Amino acid sequence: MILFLAARPVTAPPVRPAPRRRRARLHPPARFRPLAPYRRIFAVPGTRAFTAANLLARLPMGMLSISAVLMIAGSRGSYALAGAVTATGLAATALAGPWTARLIDRYGQSRIAVPATALATLGSLSLLLCVHYGAPDWTLFASYAATATTPNTGGMSRARWAHLFRDDPAARHTANSFEQAADELCFLLGPLLATLLCTALFPEAGTAVAAALLLTGVLLFAAQRRTEPPVAARAAHASARSPLRLPGLPPLLSTFLCTGAIFGSLEVVTLAYADTHGIRSAGGALLALQAAGSGAAGLLYGLLRPTARPDRRFLVCTAAMAALMLLPLLTAATGSPAALAAALLLAGMATAPTMVTGMGLVQSRTPPGQLNEGMTLAVTALLGGIAAGSAGGGWAVEHLAGAGAAYGVPAAAAALALTVTLRAGRRPHHP
Repeated sequence: MILFLAARPVTAPPVRPAPRRRRARLHPPARFRPLAPYRRIFAVPGTRAFTAANLLARLPMGMLSISAVLMIAGSRGSYALAGAVTATGLAATALAGPWTARLIDRYGQSRIAVPATALATLGSLSLLLCVHYGAPDWTLFASYAATATTPNTGGMSRARWAHLFRDDPAARHTANSFEQAADELCFLLGPLLATLLCTALFPEAGTAVAAALLLTGVLLFAAQRRTEPPVAARAAHASARSPLRLPGLPPLLSTFLCTGAIFGSLEVVTLAYADTHGIRSAGGALLALQAAGSGAAGLLYGLLRPTARPDRRFLVCTAAMAALMLLPLLTAATGSPAALAAALLLAGMATAPTMVTGMGLVQSRTPPGQLNEGMTLAVTALLGGIAAGSAGGGWAVEHLAGAGAAYGVPAAAAALALTVTLRAGRRPHHP
């Protein structure tokens, strides 16, 4: 037995493979997370709530004017009357907007924005009733002028971001980029929704829905009290001078005026170009491409970490805008709507970074207690530029050799914006 065991070959026990270690799931570095900057700002409690409410209140900004035009022109048969009424409302907004913003800075967003919005809503409803029941024309002007008390909803949202991230410039840059993309989205969807309501339902539907959305959105926005910026002391307001007298702010407002002229002239000239080429129904789609390019560029710009100084970045963005605004002028001469569509898409990508950086400069050069007033002045400059650009674009379409040559108006406005920025950069200013 012993010999048998000794003669039996000894085999080694089977070697079991070592258990595989589970690899820990490593989160990718922050630089590989494309949406990390936006996740970071929306991780702050209350930011999602006030942003959603503000988007609801901001959507009517792209609906009110076109709804009024379609409603008045459809019932009175006069686009001239409709244009005059909306121009009166725009002028009234330019006058009343800074005063409303000053009251918001002095007494708080929730105390002023709600009654101001209620008054503007009553003006919209008055316009609707006057049009529906055939009231005299002067009542249309008076009613639409009452909507000038509409608060700058985008400015109030930017003021909240500026307060929450007052010590974090990178987060403020991301928040301003998101706000600019939200503006583009609202001005893209607003006219489409207004046109659909006024044509598919009844002419007054666009105005009624816009007024309801505005009042509901502002009420929900004002209810978010924990993210509302604090009100500065009354003594500070009494001793503070107008933002128009602050160093470095008037040149910025001049650049915003020129940028608004780009927007206003592009709209008129593009619609005229589409009409002369027999594609009138595609005019809105061409403008939508420009807004889409601007919105996409705004979101991408928010993902970048700014390195250069804000004034230098603003100069670079303005120069890029001036260069890209030459593309519609060059492609319109070819007579190809497809080439013009691509040019408008690319040209729109330069406006959002310019607006984002410019709004950041307005925030840095305006005292915290006057932030709403400062940003409302920027919006007022934009509105004035839009009105001037619309008039200049219309004149160019009528007097120049075709609508293609009229694209020289937005190109000239962009070059003027660059000139103003260059001259302002040579003057020292102290924030």
